[in-house]
Amino acid sequence: MIALTCVLTMVVRVPTPTKGYLNLGDAAVLLSGWMLGPIYGAIAGGVGSALADLLSGYPIYIPATFLIKAAMAFLVSLVPLRAAKGEEGRPRLGFMIAAPTAELLMVAGYYLYEAAVIGEGFAAAFAGVPGNAIQGLFGAAGAYLLIELLGRTDFFKLYGIHGFKRGQAK
Repeated sequence: MIALTCVLTMVVRVPTPTKGYLNLGDAAVLLSGWMLGPIYGAIAGGVGSALADLLSGYPIYIPATFLIKAAMAFLVSLVPLRAAKGEEGRPRLGFMIAAPTAELLMVAGYYLYEAAVIGEGFAAAFAGVPGNAIQGLFGAAGAYLLIELLGRTDFFKLYGIHGFKRGQAK
């Protein structure tokens, strides 16, 4: 999951006016939390994203990225995909609770980091908020698509991956 997070962050990159870029790395961060649980998910999401910053030439963001992405994975792992008891359908409820909350954490985290730590000031750092919000939408949509597809696999069914009912695969 570390490698997947790094690759999805680096391969699909749409530049933004604020010197950053949109990517699908958040999809892997969210999946890491759901598939690996709070500790391993946080490690995979944080390390994979920080590694992408290192390899992409954004070293100033490495500490923030590690902490923010680890916190996102940790947070989503606390809400099982199937939050409704006995839900046999798709993982909608848990996703609708956890993914937007994690993405809001990401937007707020980068805003505070750019404003206070990098020293851009709160007004200047606000310029990055719309791009990060769009990044969050891309990541959440990608995660939902992937979790829908992966939830249909035998692996998820056999091993009862975080929130999927454990049982016998077909």
